[in-house]
Amino acid sequence: MITVKDTVHDHIEIDGVAAALLDTPAVQRLRHVKQLGTVQLVYPSANHTRFEHSLGVYHLASRALDHLGIGGKQADRIEAAAMLHDVGHGPFSHNLEALTHRRTGKYHDDVDELLATGEVGAVLREYDLDPDRIAGLVAGEGTYGQLVSGELDVDRMDYLVRDAYHTGVPYGTIDTERFVRELTFVDGDAGDGPAESTTQGPRLALDEGNVQTAESLLLARALMNPVVYTHHVARISKAMLRRAASELLDATATTAPALRRMDDHDFLAAIRACPETAELSRRYDERDLYKLAVWAEYGDVPDRVHEADHTTAVGLEREIAEEAGVDREHVILDVPSEPSMRESTARVTVNGEVRRLERQSPLVSALRTAQRNQWRLGVYAPAPATDRVGRAAADVLGLNPDALVSEARKAMPTTLDEFE
Repeated sequence: MITVKDTVHDHIEIDGVAAALLDTPAVQRLRHVKQLGTVQLVYPSANHTRFEHSLGVYHLASRALDHLGIGGKQADRIEAAAMLHDVGHGPFSHNLEALTHRRTGKYHDDVDELLATGEVGAVLREYDLDPDRIAGLVAGEGTYGQLVSGELDVDRMDYLVRDAYHTGVPYGTIDTERFVRELTFVDGDAGDGPAESTTQGPRLALDEGNVQTAESLLLARALMNPVVYTHHVARISKAMLRRAASELLDATATTAPALRRMDDHDFLAAIRACPETAELSRRYDERDLYKLAVWAEYGDVPDRVHEADHTTAVGLEREIAEEAGVDREHVILDVPSEPSMRESTARVTVNGEVRRLERQSPLVSALRTAQRNQWRLGVYAPAPATDRVGRAAADVLGLNPDALVSEARKAMPTTLDEFE
C-alpha cells in the first residue's frame, strides 16, 4: 500500500491495481499537465496538476465503493478507471481539445488505445482487467461508469474542492464526504420523463434527504464558473494558446496525435521554437496578453454567430481583421459553447420517489438564468488595436458597437495587476 499526503483529502491510501498504475508513464505525465491550464495567470497559486486530481478521484471512488458495498473485480475496474480517467488529456487540459478532436476525432476520454498498449495495458492485464472495459468506464459507459463520468461523478466532486483550494476562491467548497456517503443506485427509469423511459440499467442517485446536497454541487459550479473557469484573462490566454497550437500543426511536422501526448512543457517548448508561433509564445511567457475588444452578452449575439462552426468562425476573424486594417493573427474570435448544466439532471430521492433535480429544485431555473447572463462572446486583439478591432467586430458580427466597447472597458478591473 502507498500512502500519499494530499492538500484536499489529507492521507490517501492507494493499493492494488491503482498503486501499480501510479508509476506508469501515462499517469506520471499528468504531473506536467496543469489542472486549470492558464488560470494561474489570474490566481498564481493555481498550479495543481491532473496527477494530484487523479489521486483525489481515486480516493473518492474508493470511498464511494466502500459505502455502496462494491468489492472484488468490479471495484478493481472502477478504481483503475478513476486513476486513469485523465490520461487522455493533452497539454493545458481541455484547452486544445476541440482542435485535436477536429483532426483526430478523439476527445480526452477516448482512451482505448492508451489503455490497451504500453505499461498501462501490461498492468491492467496483470490484474486480469480488460483494457477496453476500463476505457468504457472512463467514458462513463454502463452502470458503474456513472461514478467516474456522470451527473454525480467523483471527478466533479474532487475538481471543485481542489480548484477552490488552490485558487483561494471559496465558492467550490462542497461536502465530498456526504456526497459519497449518500450515493445509491436506483432503477434506470426512475425520475425520467416518458421520452426517456428507455434508459437501461440502474442510475446513480442521492439518497433521501439530499436535495440540498445536490444543489450545493450546482451552486459551487455556477459560482466558480465566472470567477475561475471563464475569467476573461484565462479565456484570452487560452484562446492565444489555441491559436498557437493550430499554427504549430500547420507550420511544422507536428501531428495532432503527437500534440495530444505532449505535456504543458513540451507544448510551450514547441511553440517557442516555431517561428510562426514565437510571438504568441513570447506574449504568453511574459503575460503580454491580447486585450478585450468585444465582450458581448448572450442576447446581443445573433444566432448565426452562436451557431458558427470552426470554419465560419475563422472566416469571421478574417473579415474583422480586414475591416479593422490589422493582420489576421491580431484578431481572435472566441465564441463559447451553449450554456449547459449537466448536474441539473442528477437524481435525488424525495419522499421515497426518485426525481430529477431540475424537477425538484427551483434553484435550477435561477442558476440556468444566471449561467446565460454570465455567458460572453469575446474578441481579442493587441492593446493598440482594440478600438479598431472592436468597431470592426461589431459591424461584421452585427453587434451594437457603442454598448459593447463601453462594456469591454468596464469588464477590465485595474486595481490589481493579475486582473488586468
